[in-house]
Amino acid sequence: MFKERLELYDQVAALCNRFERKGKTSPYTSANGYMFSFLNKAAELGFRFSKEVQENYFDKYETTYYKSHNSVMKGHILITDKMLEDKDLLVSLLNESYDYVMSLEPK
Repeated sequence: MFKERLELYDQVAALCNRFERKGKTSPYTSANGYMFSFLNKAAELGFRFSKEVQENYFDKYETTYYKSHNSVMKGHILITDKMLEDKDLLVSLLNESYDYVMSLEPK
């Protein structure tokens, strides 16, 4: 499962030309000092958004906060299996997540 999700994550990240997927054992993307997406060991993908966008996406995509290493990542939403079926949606969301962290004060 992890290998398949990693391949999908790589395909989606490759379609976003403003950043690169990083990490060998813990795949992630980061910009402006913030991680804005990552794939955990359970093969779950999470993207970072503002609180307002998260609340909207919780309803729109029937998702919740992303969890990694037994911790709730309140800045990230879980990318559901249904969402993973739509590569165009994933590209759009990943770009939106990048735009969000680039709007934050740099770390």
